[in-house]
Amino acid sequence: MDIFELIFRLVLAFLTLLVLTRIMGRKEISQMTFFNFVSAISIGTLGASLAIDSTLSIQNGMIALVAWSAFTILLGYIDIKSKKARTAVEGEPIILIRNGKIMDEALQKTRLDVDALNVLLRKKNVFSLSDVDYAIFETDGTLSVLKSHTKQTVTKGDMNTPLNPNEMFSLPTAVIADGKVNRGNLDKLNLDQNWLDQQLKLSGVNSVDDVFYAEVQKDGSLYVDQNEDMLH
Repeated sequence: MDIFELIFRLVLAFLTLLVLTRIMGRKEISQMTFFNFVSAISIGTLGASLAIDSTLSIQNGMIALVAWSAFTILLGYIDIKSKKARTAVEGEPIILIRNGKIMDEALQKTRLDVDALNVLLRKKNVFSLSDVDYAIFETDGTLSVLKSHTKQTVTKGDMNTPLNPNEMFSLPTAVIADGKVNRGNLDKLNLDQNWLDQQLKLSGVNSVDDVFYAEVQKDGSLYVDQNEDMLH
């Protein structure tokens, strides 16, 4: 392969990768899940092969890049439409600390030890496990932390609103996601479909089909986000 062909391949590979990554969207780099990680490595490898592998024809290299990108976009669309597919591909968030207590089995499941957990907590400016009420290991490998009431930063709203000692739940919990009722979460909260239907009616919603997302707040109230299609 002469220098001119190499330069042409490099420019072509760069421009192709730039266009394809823009088409695939920001999630590919902003939310690095298992699938995004595999996809990014594969596309990078194909791009490098197109640039410097003289045994790979330019035509076949372009076909491989476009086909893999199309597969990534298709799976991303299925991911949005199907919670089961999303769970199978990306997994689910795992609670590592619940009510201030470390979940040993969850820690083993994520292949983390206490030292690694402490490192993740320190990155959230938490230097003691006793300061944590909840810690959730997200599907992109980051840790979301809810500090205990006494360790949370005071806001302007807190100055006017005293802490409510009669909160019904420790953490806001989704009971409808992507328009589908999460019966498992309802059971965990000791709630049922009748309660959900009543709360939806109080919010002016007549059917679960009209709801995109609903979340039970810590005070027992229901936050409802309706389908955009239903609002137009």
